[in-house]
Amino acid sequence: MVELRMLARAAMAAALLITGGIAMAAETDHETKGVTENNLPVFYQKLKGQLHFALAWDPAGGDFSHWRATARAKLWDLLIQPDDATPFDAQTVEEQDRGTYVARKIDLSITGNSRIAALLLVPKGPGPFPAALMLHDHGGKFDIGKEKMVRPWDDDARLASAQAWVDKYYSGRFIGDDLARRGYVVLATDALGWGDRQNNGPETQQALAANLFNLGSSLAGTIAVEDVRAARWLASLPEVDRSRVAAIGFSMGAFRAWQVAALTDAVTAGVAVNWMATLDGLMVPGNNQLKGQSAFNMLHPGMFRWFDYPDAAAIAAPKPMLFYAGETDPLFPVASVRQAFAKMERVWADAGAPGRFSAKVWPNAHIFQAEEQAEAFDWLDRQFGRAE
Repeated sequence: MVELRMLARAAMAAALLITGGIAMAAETDHETKGVTENNLPVFYQKLKGQLHFALAWDPAGGDFSHWRATARAKLWDLLIQPDDATPFDAQTVEEQDRGTYVARKIDLSITGNSRIAALLLVPKGPGPFPAALMLHDHGGKFDIGKEKMVRPWDDDARLASAQAWVDKYYSGRFIGDDLARRGYVVLATDALGWGDRQNNGPETQQALAANLFNLGSSLAGTIAVEDVRAARWLASLPEVDRSRVAAIGFSMGAFRAWQVAALTDAVTAGVAVNWMATLDGLMVPGNNQLKGQSAFNMLHPGMFRWFDYPDAAAIAAPKPMLFYAGETDPLFPVASVRQAFAKMERVWADAGAPGRFSAKVWPNAHIFQAEEQAEAFDWLDRQFGRAE
């Protein structure tokens, strides 16, 4: 009887195998694992194929201004928090004379939820001046934020940390101070988790992001809204020519620069260094975007149902925008970067402003070196009518 049951089971298995009812592990490549070694779902290619970026600019779709307004409204919606109109109530805490300009430590209400410290540089002489909102990078370096852009004072430990950072990524220069010497009003603030708002280390970013989601908010959205508010406050200063306000950043700061240019017309130009590519080019095994943690500072849930990265950045058109990339930057594969640049170039052309979009791939890695800075700031001067 036992032998008969065994024979029956074998016959049934064979029949099912013939009809496709069973896929035996030893004889098939069928994948039952759910997650790859890079923490992608094994079906990630199928998910990619389902993304159609429904609000990407389509020249066959009609009026550019209407698209821009619709796309901007959707991008705001994805921040998971409303705009904010809290009075800034800015107060100068301390001031330092730096020769041709003055450095100030400022306290201001960046939103109704947060009062923060900021660094403001104001050229001497009659204004109004052009202005630059300096947006710091990530880099896993949290003890400094705004100090990556503007030279700190009265804090030797912070100055030493900042100097080491700019030596590594900015050719030893505090680029906010360089712009102040050029005659720009400069503002630098800390994103949530950096500098005076430092978190508890790189391993805690994901917890911070999750906690904000649990509170009906978003880490990336918080940073975005605060950047918009910083731009508005900067543009409102009596020393500033509000028609000439740039957003400038490297790495995560570049993401923030093109994002704030897309979100608000308080920003009238932008310089974004080493943060642009297509989603398809970044969501591949081995890329930094797959590691979580730092990605949460730039992750708006649901965004890619509507926009690819270059689509969202293109909401800034027709403003003057300059994008840089590095040929050997391991974080942003250059083929994907070039695809994104080409997509944005077409949008600026369709917006009637092809000369206001500039992009360049430099023969280097993830860095914003002196030669790039000089060329970028000369470009900005030209956009603001300051070229000699």
